[in-house]
Amino acid sequence: MNRISLRENLQNYRTPYEEEADFTSEFLELTFDDLAFKRERLEGHFTASAWIVNKRRTHSLLTLHGKLNRWLQLGGHADGNENLLEVAMTEAREESGLTSLRLVDRRIFDIDKHIIPQRGDVPEHFHFDVRYLIEAELDEPLIISKESNDLAWINFDSIEDMIGFNPSIVRMLEKTNKSEILI
Repeated sequence: MNRISLRENLQNYRTPYEEEADFTSEFLELTFDDLAFKRERLEGHFTASAWIVNKRRTHSLLTLHGKLNRWLQLGGHADGNENLLEVAMTEAREESGLTSLRLVDRRIFDIDKHIIPQRGDVPEHFHFDVRYLIEAELDEPLIISKESNDLAWINFDSIEDMIGFNPSIVRMLEKTNKSEILI
């Protein structure tokens, strides 16, 4: 999977969520930029995330992000890798220690464009985050990486209370509750 297949997946991506539909064209346009998969593109670049859920679809694995100090899904920078599915799986393994990770669907689960605040000499910029739905075993031990302050399986009923209002996480939660796909 490279930028051409990413472009095809984005062209076929459909969402009932207006906020996603509004920036789908920006994601497509970005696939034509040679720097789109590198942090050096300071105005914004691709990242990839894993929305990790248990098989029964009752919990999601979230990390208390070390730099942002917010509960988020696991993921990170592409760092030149055009295979964002591979990036999402690698980040999920590295940030959780889980070995039971299983891709639910090769299609894109969610996309989100969000601002990252300035940090040191890195200016404020956008992350164009491509997300994939991944399952894991709820009872497998977790290993907190150096990028996290904490890591926890959060019951779907508690996610909104724990994270505060984060529309992209709420959207992924709603999609998971609606879809009940491939259980």
